[in-house]
Amino acid sequence: MLKFIQAPQVIKAAGDKPKRIEEFIGRVNSHTEQVSIARMVSPEGWVEPGQKPAFDEYTVVLKGSLHVKTKSGEWQVAAGQAIVVSKGEWVQYSSPGVGGCEYIAVCLPAFSPDTVHRDE
Repeated sequence: MLKFIQAPQVIKAAGDKPKRIEEFIGRVNSHTEQVSIARMVSPEGWVEPGQKPAFDEYTVVLKGSLHVKTKSGEWQVAAGQAIVVSKGEWVQYSSPGVGGCEYIAVCLPAFSPDTVHRDE
């Protein structure tokens, strides 16, 4: 069955500053549970709570730089680069650099507030 997505659905984000989440495919916009694909725009200085999600997350940075912190290390993922975080791994995303960050996040299975398991 074909699904034409005319526009993304904007979803409220967690973090200390407002990040814009534009879900094209996922549980909210297309009622797809297998995968979610969203464009994220995070402002300079944004920090998301740590989380231990029950999904794999594939991230491609389009503009700026995304800081990714896990128990095993920290990475600066620049425009044109990507990072994969496996389900069950603790991770924290932030965009401390000038101008913030724009990136695409693909989650398998689809992102859900019930399966992200954010830190208290």
